[in-house]
Amino acid sequence: MNIFEMQYQNSIKKEGPLAERMRPLNLSEFVGQDHIVGKGKILSRAIEADKLTSAIFYGPPGTGKTTLAKIIANTTNKNFTTLNAVTSGIKDIKEKIDYAVEELSIYNKKTILFIDEIHRFNKAQQDALLPYVENGTIILIGATTENPYFEVNSALISRSLIFEFKSIELEDIKNVMRKALVDPRGYGNRKVEIDEDALNHIAQYSNGDIRSALNALELGVETTEERDGKIRITLEIASECIQRKKIDYDKNGDNHYDTISAFIKSMRGSDPDAAVYWLAKMIKAGEDPKFIARRIIICAFEDVGNADPRALEVAVNAFKAVEIIGFPEGRIILAQAAIYIACAPKSNASVVAIDRAMKAVENESHEVPAHLRDKHYKGAEMLKRGIEYKYPHNYEKFYVKQQYMPETIKTKFYEPKESGYESKIKKFLEYLRQ
Repeated sequence: MNIFEMQYQNSIKKEGPLAERMRPLNLSEFVGQDHIVGKGKILSRAIEADKLTSAIFYGPPGTGKTTLAKIIANTTNKNFTTLNAVTSGIKDIKEKIDYAVEELSIYNKKTILFIDEIHRFNKAQQDALLPYVENGTIILIGATTENPYFEVNSALISRSLIFEFKSIELEDIKNVMRKALVDPRGYGNRKVEIDEDALNHIAQYSNGDIRSALNALELGVETTEERDGKIRITLEIASECIQRKKIDYDKNGDNHYDTISAFIKSMRGSDPDAAVYWLAKMIKAGEDPKFIARRIIICAFEDVGNADPRALEVAVNAFKAVEIIGFPEGRIILAQAAIYIACAPKSNASVVAIDRAMKAVENESHEVPAHLRDKHYKGAEMLKRGIEYKYPHNYEKFYVKQQYMPETIKTKFYEPKESGYESKIKKFLEYLRQ
């Protein structure tokens, strides 16, 4: 780092944004992520022992990925250098590699390379790093908000530990804001007070993002006039400083799949309140209503089945109604269908039956028994096709016992459950099978 870069970094520490000034300097100041950097956890042990291997930090914005990388920079005896995938190209990568090779060959010193937003690098850029990560010249730390298993080359993934960062807890965010008001790096040299409801509001609407909370706090302090020698942040001021809580939902990302999964599992688990909550999140995020309706249909036949045959009718009609009416009224249609499916008795017996039958077909192919074959084509009678078939409607109660399965198959594919209407089907089948 040259003299100008050092002066720039020092000015940021003194006069930069509050979130940057309050960035933790060591693990003891680091907030959240106890599941990976708590006492005795592998990552904290590796950082403290300076034995870090290549790693990918994955999680939402403002959860400490870059902060932890800077803590590593402050504690390691290795060289530490950075790249931002948004502004860097293959030339920048090669310069970092050349630097790392030179440091290792001359001084026997490895280099930790931190790449922010590593998912922005294309395959060729990521491939350029691979040989040097593989032979240990570079210890790679990549930070990403996207699922690394989708966005980072599998070769790099296989040589890295994946650490998932989670949204910061509400109480932790409030503690960080309280600290910012008394710490000299923050507003410790000024008299600033914040009402408890204002503190709660900012923390709640920051969506687990410390940076977002500190930015809102800074905006409140810097735009509020001093009265009687102090600045007071009220709920009204806090509400102006942080916008409506953003919905953490990317229709092409992890959260899309996680939310629809939670929605389906809530209906399957007979929890209408949870089903409506996840439905509301998808609607608020602008999810395609027909996509949601299709998932309700799937749940109707996959998880409810014959326990309530009307569930499929409700789900299909909901799809048609949403298609005709649209939003905002469509939200009510989707809610009604989701609640119906959630509250319906459940059975996956149809799923089990078809999967068993598919497996049986794959394992062995059987001919159709002669009495079940079509007797209407030319020569069928001569070949005795369909001759011995018994027409059920000609018998009492419209049933006659005869062999419908191939002779060698004795498996019962459909096993009805004691659930809703299917319990009646179960009793009826038991009667017939006797």
